[in-house]
Amino acid sequence: MSWRYLQPGDIVDVVAPGYPTGKEEIARAKKFLEDWNLVPRLPKNIMKPHFLHAHEDEMRFKLLSEALNAPDSKVVWCLRGGYGSNRLLPYLDQLKKPSTTKLLVGISDITSLHVYLNQKWGWSSLHGPLLDRLGAGLVPESIVKETKNIVFGGVESSTIKGLKALNKAARQVKALESKITGGNLTVLQSQLGTPYQVKTDHRLLFLEDLGERGYRIDRMLEQFKQAGLFAACDGILLGHFIGGVEPSTGKNNFDKVFKRFAEENEIPVWSGVPAGHDVEQRPLFLNTDVRLESRGEKYDLFITNGVNK
Repeated sequence: MSWRYLQPGDIVDVVAPGYPTGKEEIARAKKFLEDWNLVPRLPKNIMKPHFLHAHEDEMRFKLLSEALNAPDSKVVWCLRGGYGSNRLLPYLDQLKKPSTTKLLVGISDITSLHVYLNQKWGWSSLHGPLLDRLGAGLVPESIVKETKNIVFGGVESSTIKGLKALNKAARQVKALESKITGGNLTVLQSQLGTPYQVKTDHRLLFLEDLGERGYRIDRMLEQFKQAGLFAACDGILLGHFIGGVEPSTGKNNFDKVFKRFAEENEIPVWSGVPAGHDVEQRPLFLNTDVRLESRGEKYDLFITNGVNK
């Protein structure tokens, strides 16, 4: 089974599995989808004052499950990230896999849901811009057009060019076929040792993060290594890592962290995937067929969108 392309007039189920969003942001998100000639379905009770989340766990799950099971929609699009999606995973275990495959769109905290749907239900999903940023005009027009082209079926695949090999293991790769898993590093770490831990065997592991200092990134990568996540992993794709300024220098030390990590490990490591929390948030499909090819000193990544023809 595969997800279905959108058409003008289609319903898009909007969900808020993590942090709350203000009324103005919700209105802008709604208008954004309407400008694409889509029908946003926003439950009236999607938000409730809460000290952490958009609503109580039970209600966030109820609205998410209704969206995932709705027979009249094709896409479930997240308003924002924040924190909260991982609390819904035990609830999702109570659900029977829907008969119709949906496309989930979101980043950051939504990593928990991506991993769950990819592994438990076998769905592909889109690591792509959240509706609050799209509605606020914070996503470059080129990314907006690319995202629209993808969900409406204007393209069957995407290409990310110019990835940089960070170690010998990566430079030895001439061509590699795999699938991508992963997302936000901190969220993935939070799922280690749980039934929802990311499975990396025969996968390219995509990682990105925001606001974490170098030592914390190094510690998480070392934990992944000691937990065995790199033993049968096809390679690591590094996306945006921003913030994380060191108090002593006023700069981050990510380059040093990733350089040492890549040199100390036999797993291939590539950097330069323009996806994550930075301004340029290219949509990146998870759990679809991909091919990584060398182009001299750089690498190109060809990503299918998971729709069967």
